[in-house]
Amino acid sequence: MRKPIVRIILIVIAILAISCKDKTQHISEEKTVSVNSDFESMLKNYYEDGLKLNPVNATMSGDNRFNDQFPNPLSSGHIALMKAYYTEYKEKVASYDRSILTDAQKMSLDILTWECDINLDHLSFKNFEYFPIDQMWSINLTFGQLASGAGAQPFETVEDYTNWLARVDGYLEWLKNAEINMRKGAAEGYVLPKSLIKKVIPQLKEMTVSDINEHLFYAPIKALPDNFSDEDKKMLADNYKSMIEENIIPTYKSLYEYMAGDYLKAGRISTGISEIPNGDNYYKHQIKLYTTTSMTADEIHELGLKEVARILSEMEKVKTEIGFKGNLKDFFNDVRSNPKLMPFKTPAEVIANFNAIHETMKPQLEKLFDKKPKTPFEVRQTEAFREKSASAEYNPGSLDGTRPGIFYTPIPDATKYNVYSDESLFLHEAIPGHHYQISLTQENTELSDFRKTLWYSGYGEGWALYSESLGKELGLYTDPYQYFGMLGAEMHRAIRLVVDTGMHAKGWSREKAIQYSLDNEAESEAGIISEIERYMANPGQALSYKIGQLKIQELRKKAKSSLGESFDIRQFHNQVLETGCVPLALLEAKIDTWIQNNK
Repeated sequence: MRKPIVRIILIVIAILAISCKDKTQHISEEKTVSVNSDFESMLKNYYEDGLKLNPVNATMSGDNRFNDQFPNPLSSGHIALMKAYYTEYKEKVASYDRSILTDAQKMSLDILTWECDINLDHLSFKNFEYFPIDQMWSINLTFGQLASGAGAQPFETVEDYTNWLARVDGYLEWLKNAEINMRKGAAEGYVLPKSLIKKVIPQLKEMTVSDINEHLFYAPIKALPDNFSDEDKKMLADNYKSMIEENIIPTYKSLYEYMAGDYLKAGRISTGISEIPNGDNYYKHQIKLYTTTSMTADEIHELGLKEVARILSEMEKVKTEIGFKGNLKDFFNDVRSNPKLMPFKTPAEVIANFNAIHETMKPQLEKLFDKKPKTPFEVRQTEAFREKSASAEYNPGSLDGTRPGIFYTPIPDATKYNVYSDESLFLHEAIPGHHYQISLTQENTELSDFRKTLWYSGYGEGWALYSESLGKELGLYTDPYQYFGMLGAEMHRAIRLVVDTGMHAKGWSREKAIQYSLDNEAESEAGIISEIERYMANPGQALSYKIGQLKIQELRKKAKSSLGESFDIRQFHNQVLETGCVPLALLEAKIDTWIQNNK
């Protein structure tokens, strides 16, 4: 009789234990859900507070709540708000216990920590205050795109038109503040090189044209919707005319006269950022910002020299295949000037060629990607006001997919447009480069909002350059000139490692950097000069492409070697793309975990 009783007691104890365990687990799950929900709310608040501080970012992503706002990022009040914002969220994110977060939330925690740290570091330098305008990267160029009526700023309702007038008021404060800061900066040794100032001057002058009908800021009035009343049309036309004549032209004229006069006289003859106060430390910050690594300028310079040598040997093979008899430098010159590689007469033909490249690769995309973006895609010519100093680029579509992703290509003279690198260029800027990468991120409903618009150049440009290497797998590069174009594009990025660090850390002059590029790639001299001056304006940005590409190639090789026959290139691409832009160390940790889980 004792055994059944003992058995019953043991069963009861077991049931009670399971019950207690279930209750404990339930309480633990409730706690986890509660904390996770709180963490998600914190991420949402970070994103929303960020849009209020930079409402143009909201407009660019298709969020129209703040289209009338432009807080002056150069004002002391706004700078204080930015510092407080990153400090507050750095403290908040540090208060969460990693052990009760999901893997996705741990990634968000690490990314947000990085965001706060790198931005606080950025705000500790004077560069963003004293170099508010350059020939390529500054707010005035973005604002010009919005003003044209063909950018992200909507011009569909009367309210849209009045929102823009209000936003222009804030922008004018920034323009005035920019001139004040440049005067202060010049007095303290923070001044642009003369060669860059000369490129900015005509950009500013174009905004001083007195013919209102030809003014960029009047473009939206020339495209007034037909459903506007005559009264509204007249009111808006009058207001825009007054805005341009009384505010835009005088403010731009003042800035233009200063830059063409005293600022140009004060302009630096030196090239690198190390020549300004605290320049060496600023360059270290820029390297970390754009590569998301702890690499030094010396390490990057040596890596660049090795990559240049490797790619040169590959170029020799293509030269031999084509049958060119001269040396490689002669071949560069031939590619630059070969009339067979400049077959077009109109910009429309250039655009059509890019669309044809897309059609060629469409059947092969399935083999490499099982996820494709829903966001529409277009190829457009770069707007005339910035075309002469612009590079080809991608502008993301809106978060809701209603505005397409746009690949802009400058075509200042279609008869001189060289096609030899168009296939690699399309792979980089368009598909599967930036369009796949950015659109898939924006469309991922599992990502927190703040992750959908992040940009880390090491990852983002690294993916785009990696995409260029997929050409043969996508049915491209059948023409040896186009394959040479891919090698040329890769060489272009390898050269960047050498010349960027050369100018900003090793005392290279602008002219030495230009000559090094001419000696090692087939880009036109005008194109190379524009590129070198681009690196001068934004130190470190040019390093991100090759550093990121090499890391992704390394991870692909590691995954293929570890997984063997079970390696699926489509799943690897999903792993790289699904989390959106992340610092490279976090991407590597993610891929390593994926490999271990799939062995």
